[in-house]
Amino acid sequence: MPPNRNPRDLLTPAALHILLSLAEGELHGYGIKAAVEERTGGQLSLGPGTLYEAIHRMDADGWIEEVSGKGRRRNYRITAAGRTVLDDELRRLDEIVSYARDADLMPETP
Repeated sequence: MPPNRNPRDLLTPAALHILLSLAEGELHGYGIKAAVEERTGGQLSLGPGTLYEAIHRMDADGWIEEVSGKGRRRNYRITAAGRTVLDDELRRLDEIVSYARDADLMPETP
């Protein structure tokens, strides 16, 4: 973890999956919800309150931004700052998984 990052600043599962979805391209809220559910096999389902609260917070933090959409839909995209946050989190998770593998703590995959 970067030295200036507080452990309380770790991404929530919702924020991580929203950033992953937007790293693949611009999406509207329902598109983000659908992408998260597909990626997680339905194990993570974001209700409207959770989804839009996270979107609002991430927009305020400068990690994502609204772009013009078709009709009433608001589309979002990841920003350079959001990409940095995502990259840092993926590195952090990779370090954890690498440690677990090296220590033979990972269960066998079927």
